[in-house]
Amino acid sequence: MTLRRTRAENLAMTMLARDGIAAIWLLHLSAARAYRDGHKLGAAGIIEIAEAAEQEWLRRGETRVLNGWPNWRA
Repeated sequence: MTLRRTRAENLAMTMLARDGIAAIWLLHLSAARAYRDGHKLGAAGIIEIAEAAEQEWLRRGETRVLNGWPNWRA
């Protein structure tokens, strides 16, 4: 059985490859703006991409960019 990625996951991976962790932050900012402007469905779609990006980033274990940041899990 092969697992296929969703469109949101594909977009998330493309954005992570291009922009790194900044993609996650930019997606959240874009979702907030869309929601504020009354585009609730658009905001929900952007959040779906942001969550997929976060999951992929965590799956890869790319925490090296956070060296020196507080450990919020401690």
